[in-house]
Amino acid sequence: MSEPPLLEFANLCVSYGGRRIVDEVSFTLARGETAALVGASGSGKSQTALAALRLLPPQVRTSGRVAFEGEDLLSLPERRLNAIRGRRVAMIFQEPMSALDPLFTVGSQIAAVLRLQAGFSRGQALTRAAELLDLVGIDAPKERLSAFPHQLSGGQRQRVSIAMAIACEPDALIADEPTTALDVTVAARILDLLGELRARLGLAMIFISHDLQLVRRLASRVYVMDAGRIVEAGATEAVFCNPQHSATQGLIVAAPSPRARRPDPAPEILRAENLSVAYRRRGGWFAGRSEVKVLDAVTLSLKRGRTLGVVGESGAGKSTLGRAILRLVPASGAICFEGRDIGGLDETGMRPLRRAMQMVFQDPYGALSPRMRIGDIVSEGLLIHEPALSRRARDGRAAQALEEVSIDPARRDRRPREFSGGQRQRIAIARAMILRPRLVVLDEPTSALDRATQMDILRLLRDLQEAHGLAYVLISHDLKTIEAMADDIAVMKNGCIVEQGPAAQILGSPRDPYTRSLMQAAFDTHGGRQDFSSRRC
Repeated sequence: MSEPPLLEFANLCVSYGGRRIVDEVSFTLARGETAALVGASGSGKSQTALAALRLLPPQVRTSGRVAFEGEDLLSLPERRLNAIRGRRVAMIFQEPMSALDPLFTVGSQIAAVLRLQAGFSRGQALTRAAELLDLVGIDAPKERLSAFPHQLSGGQRQRVSIAMAIACEPDALIADEPTTALDVTVAARILDLLGELRARLGLAMIFISHDLQLVRRLASRVYVMDAGRIVEAGATEAVFCNPQHSATQGLIVAAPSPRARRPDPAPEILRAENLSVAYRRRGGWFAGRSEVKVLDAVTLSLKRGRTLGVVGESGAGKSTLGRAILRLVPASGAICFEGRDIGGLDETGMRPLRRAMQMVFQDPYGALSPRMRIGDIVSEGLLIHEPALSRRARDGRAAQALEEVSIDPARRDRRPREFSGGQRQRIAIARAMILRPRLVVLDEPTSALDRATQMDILRLLRDLQEAHGLAYVLISHDLKTIEAMADDIAVMKNGCIVEQGPAAQILGSPRDPYTRSLMQAAFDTHGGRQDFSSRRC
């Protein structure tokens, strides 16, 4: 007699306002098994997982059955559910900034899980929290216990979320895009860690991803979702080597082609010299304040209509560099935009330049107000920079901007929570582009998107660049994205640029050992620079 499944989904349906977004989903998860839910952005993968743990808003209607060891999670009393949720079944969320409380240190948040679910004392919980941070690759874990989420990079916040999820060594783990925000070296380490936990603890896992290369590395069985339904299922190798459904075939598409790079006599639009950012960190009772240098004497330049790709591991200072260039964080050094020194300008002096210098942030959920409709979010900048426009004109511009990024303008009265992570990123891009800036800092603009949607967004960014002569600072841990977009590349490590030059030179013949290690990690995790459409089975 076969062992009953650990988790069983039976005819699960999820509806928002009469619109069904998860439709009759059924599958099982055995003990120790890793199954993958894959699909394009908006296919219903995350909603399926959130529904299973009853983490959706109260107005959402859920039906069907999700059984854990025979108990239906959808009908359990709240007290019994809380005893299972987090302790027996845990989840790694896709957007760590929304999963972590901004008012509490990461150490106190991990410790709270251990004290509540495992009965640890405060001291035991903090000691274990440091061990967990070390386990997931956080440098100086004891010092990081006192850090708040906003003081960590996107990748570091994701690792904290993973530490919280595995704190109580659950029986089942739902990993919702756990490596989306991570660079290739950390992603490889996290995948290895999840594999080790599965082997050591007999951990069962539902791995949610749009990246079939990652799925192929971890999962033994795969379920492909499209428009809320499972449209193809089977052993991972069989599905990967011989995809039957068009949705599956769409996930195994060619990587974006490298950009054709030509000598460009365009004028310089941006120059930064000896740009440095340091934060003062508070010590203990008997220790003074110490200075932590996040950015150290960075010098770079960018010409009009060109793209500078910035790569490096999580915590290297990439996002801080982007914010410093736009004067969003205090920095020392010189910043020259279109021949004008902007380093000494106050906020009043900077305001007229803000529409010309826009940023797309890494975490779209944190960057979009949950209380506003997306049409108002996209057009918000017009209120400041084009105050004479009527509301009707602003609404028309918002509809046009949304259509440019493949969001149905008819949905502009909805709020961010009603869109997938990838759709929210496209909304964030529309908000930046509506002002027709001349310089855009793109902080991981495609990290939450499936490969097909990434290609659409990269084509869109290329088209906008060609049409308007935009200059991009593109921050990404995805070397394929950098290869597709960048004319020049700067490689960062520990707040410094260790190598920079033309993209063809950096990607083809990297000189610095650190750059070569990034290339090797990309090859190990995703098959390097080979075509994603190649199916070696």
